[in-house]
Amino acid sequence: MPDTTQTTANNRPHATVATIVEREGRYLMVKELRDNRIVYNQPAGHIEGGESLTDAAVRETLEETGWQVRPIAFGGLSLYHAPNGITYLRSTLIAEAIAAKEDAQLDQGIIEAVWLSYEELLELQEQLRSPIVLKVIDDYRLGVRYPLELLYQHR
Repeated sequence: MPDTTQTTANNRPHATVATIVEREGRYLMVKELRDNRIVYNQPAGHIEGGESLTDAAVRETLEETGWQVRPIAFGGLSLYHAPNGITYLRSTLIAEAIAAKEDAQLDQGIIEAVWLSYEELLELQEQLRSPIVLKVIDDYRLGVRYPLELLYQHR
């Protein structure tokens, strides 16, 4: 049996944040090139040292989509063991769109930001970056959300 008592930096879960932004029945999604294939994801990324979950969600959404957003609720916490061997601990925030930043430079690998209906997401299910993408939208559509006050940060 393998020794699981030792944890290395390579197999620790990666702390990430993602943002659900819905406007008029459409969801703000990132179309990106990942591992030589085009995939769709919510705006998402790693939480930087000293950054709060809400600050990370706002930053990642702006960097990946060019949209300024305001977090309004916490959507939940997901643990995903990806096929590449990396485990992700993903916090999902729900935000409202404020405005698109003109001439925004999107992160490398991002093809474009798109607004997709739920039906379009279902059609693209095989191209979703992970099963979490649709799961959190399904939860959102069911009304699953928690107050942002649930999240706090100690310094």
